[in-house]
Amino acid sequence: MPCTVLVGGFWGDEGKGKIISHLAYRNQISICVRGGVGPNAGHTVQVGEKTYKVRMLPSAFPKEDARLLVGAGVLVNPQILLSEIEATGTKDRVGVDSQCAIIEEKHIQADKASGHLSKKIGTTGTGTGPCNMDRVQRTVKIAKEVPELEKYITDVSGEVNDALDAGKQVLVEGTQGTFLSLYHGSYPFCTSKDITASSICGDVGIGPTCVDEVVIVFKAYVTRVGEGFLPGLLSEEETKRRGWVEFGAVTRRPRRAAPFNFDLARRAVKLNGATQIALTKLDVVYPDCKGARDFNQLSDEAKGFVRKIEEEVGVPVTLIGTGPEVNEIIALERTGKPVSR
Repeated sequence: MPCTVLVGGFWGDEGKGKIISHLAYRNQISICVRGGVGPNAGHTVQVGEKTYKVRMLPSAFPKEDARLLVGAGVLVNPQILLSEIEATGTKDRVGVDSQCAIIEEKHIQADKASGHLSKKIGTTGTGTGPCNMDRVQRTVKIAKEVPELEKYITDVSGEVNDALDAGKQVLVEGTQGTFLSLYHGSYPFCTSKDITASSICGDVGIGPTCVDEVVIVFKAYVTRVGEGFLPGLLSEEETKRRGWVEFGAVTRRPRRAAPFNFDLARRAVKLNGATQIALTKLDVVYPDCKGARDFNQLSDEAKGFVRKIEEEVGVPVTLIGTGPEVNEIIALERTGKPVSR
């Protein structure tokens, strides 16, 4: 059953959208299905000169024959989803599980009004936490009760499992990052549910024996939006000097930055059962690698950094992002063991 699950390895912002869109083309996927929390996660996809930022739609939308599904565990803001469908011209390819919980205006207002959530925790203000609270209490509205979504309602678990039984390629898209997990992250500065690979599968409705590969995405450095600890935190001045200044895709808040953390990477691999690493933004740390499409085009220093990740973490690096565009990537042959370059 050819199923690949993709998750973030740090605190989000790792570049999952780029990797998802690349894998959609390379693996000729039939379905890309999104798990995770909801519109509090933004994924960026750059195709040519055009950049898209999506918060509800799976990032495989540029592949024009891919079915795009939203799993039952995802919270849906209908206004955001419908606007993304319109902007990407994907209305004939989208499916939303009937059991998705619906974010309403009351949830957004409760999120913003809560001093604990908005000030102490530093949430995105998108209503996901309060909506998940209502879901736990079994009072939330679900997708099949929303007329605007009627044409998109489907049985996502049924579609995905039927596709896997037929031998079709399925890509499961996780959101956020491992250390934002409610259970395994930096509590209380975390999101409102677990977002490791096993829970992403639960969101979609597939069992663990269906999964062939788990790709974990690490950025060549670490960033974090919102509150909570960040080991190795750099000053604003040093972040600017290194060219690591970034802003959150949803909130536009500045991201705090730190060097790549091998201890966190090892733990994230274990928590997710990762079998491969996708390393993004290598070109930001090593600008001379910009646009490289072959491992041999990298500088010796950059090659050494990739090898060190494999040695320290114990999982092979199979994809290396060398720029924001979907095709600015080095795809490496997987040998089944690390340090194979």
